[in-house]
Amino acid sequence: MFQSFDVTSTPEFGPARVKALRERLKAAGVDGFLVPRADEFQGEYVPASAERLSWLTGFTGSAGVALVTPNEAVVFVDGRYVTQLAQQVDPTVFTGGDLVGEPPHRWLENHAPKGFRLGIDPWLHTGAEVRKLEAALGSVGGALVLLEDNPLDRLWTDRPAEPLGRITLQSLDHAGKLASEKLAAIAEGVRERGASAVLLTDPSSVAWAFNIRGADVPHTPHPLARAIVPAEGLPLLFIDKRKAPITEEAYLTQLADLVAPWEFAARLAALAAEGRRILLDPDLAPYALARLITEKGGTVVEAADPARIPRAVKNAAEIEGSRRAHLQDGAAMVEFLAWLDGTEAGTVTEIAVTKQLEAKRRRVGERLQNPLKDISFDTIAGAGDHAAIMHYRVTTDSDRTIEPGTLFLIDSGGQYINGTTDITRTVAIGAVGAEEKRFFTLVLKGMIAISTARFPKGTRGVDLDPLARIALWKAGADFAHGTGHGVGSYLSVHEGPQRISRASQQELLPGMILSNEPGYYRPGAFGIRIENLIVVNQATMVDGGDLPMLGFETITWCPIDRRLVVADMLTAEERAWLDTYHATTREKLMPLIEGDSVRRWLEQATAPL
Repeated sequence: MFQSFDVTSTPEFGPARVKALRERLKAAGVDGFLVPRADEFQGEYVPASAERLSWLTGFTGSAGVALVTPNEAVVFVDGRYVTQLAQQVDPTVFTGGDLVGEPPHRWLENHAPKGFRLGIDPWLHTGAEVRKLEAALGSVGGALVLLEDNPLDRLWTDRPAEPLGRITLQSLDHAGKLASEKLAAIAEGVRERGASAVLLTDPSSVAWAFNIRGADVPHTPHPLARAIVPAEGLPLLFIDKRKAPITEEAYLTQLADLVAPWEFAARLAALAAEGRRILLDPDLAPYALARLITEKGGTVVEAADPARIPRAVKNAAEIEGSRRAHLQDGAAMVEFLAWLDGTEAGTVTEIAVTKQLEAKRRRVGERLQNPLKDISFDTIAGAGDHAAIMHYRVTTDSDRTIEPGTLFLIDSGGQYINGTTDITRTVAIGAVGAEEKRFFTLVLKGMIAISTARFPKGTRGVDLDPLARIALWKAGADFAHGTGHGVGSYLSVHEGPQRISRASQQELLPGMILSNEPGYYRPGAFGIRIENLIVVNQATMVDGGDLPMLGFETITWCPIDRRLVVADMLTAEERAWLDTYHATTREKLMPLIEGDSVRRWLEQATAPL
């Protein structure tokens, strides 16, 4: 199994570890310390060796930061993790903070005493974050203290070793563009900015630029590596050669000089000492790098990661690969849902169905000769009130039987060499109540609104986000997560900068892949989410229209539970969309399905309303 069900949260250690950390902070002469979820590469998914936030607090979510002061320990999370946080940390030690409404820099402005000295590890925070913290501390007469040694790391005596996942090559058939062409375009951008080099600090950008994939972090196939791409000459790729088998090393040496990762700081310092202008992204690069460049006599030129938009805007090969991956994944989902529907309610558990879904993905992958490389994240399989925990992760302690009369939410995805998938379906286990059906239909209306949206060039994710919420808003409800996130091409299932959310200022460009996943969550009762992936494309011209429009192509194909749809709540256009979606799903997936019983189930599940 790619997924473990072990209990990894350790809240019982919180009191002793916070006490020990406070003693370290006192010795360092600071009044507080931030412990972010991010690692030295600023990634969402981090190796075991960088799980500092979990080690200290017990909280295992993928976004958060802890602030420890002499008298308080606050763990800031967003709306996805409020319930999970309450379950995983010791409430006698930690209190919850609002990562969106009052993030750490705002908290410091509002609550820090005069002269407050905050310590941080400059490798774990970006330049943009440091600026916010400095401004906040300045407002209270405080100071930001950059600690050379992370005091938490000194306490973490049994810290796991850093990973050595082997890299693989992403062929031109799947990448769609040679790495040499990508690197040449990046170098041209450096020259246009009058700089000497650019730092690629995001492992996803390194993987994309060099057409490689890795195995250093869970479920995300990028290697923990950095690169320096000069305006002229060979790039420097900082990667442990133990990760590169002979063939892969030979390939990379044609593109770059391979340098040990522990030499990165020295090589960067030498470049800066020559007075060079060096590009870096202040939203992605650790502040330690900008500080090093400046201290050694170089000039930091702040600029967006040059690989970020090209990576987000998929080329024709990547889009076609993703379409094929989603058809395969849809076939696995149909076989899984048919199995679940044929299982007597109350006889299987959340862990059992999670294992069954992975087994289906593996079997379909073998049959279609496109093996499942990994899952794209830990499957969220929540029954009843567990579904109301937005990022619920089932463990051997929390596992429960899926009882009749409940909603079951399963959010999952696969990593295939030709694409990354992410799909959520909420299904009825036996007969469920009218309230559940009403909210399911409201969520469905929001998903259809995004699916059918037409919008002019320049539209951002923030502009479209209300479309997914308006039906819920009219019912006095909402959901506390973004409507959609970007998705990589056999890379991270959460890819920026494209998003559909209240905060997204990124223009949506043709070729970007996003999720479309509105939801509704009633704590202690039930949760609902419906998710497809969509690609931004050029929409057909509207008769009588004045402007060319963009729209979305849906690439996820899997039935939506018709038993939960209140047909009278849908408009004629919404009903037509759902019937067409189901007819297309049946047409596309039927040739990929094995077994008469599964085919019959698909026929029934995709019948018109």
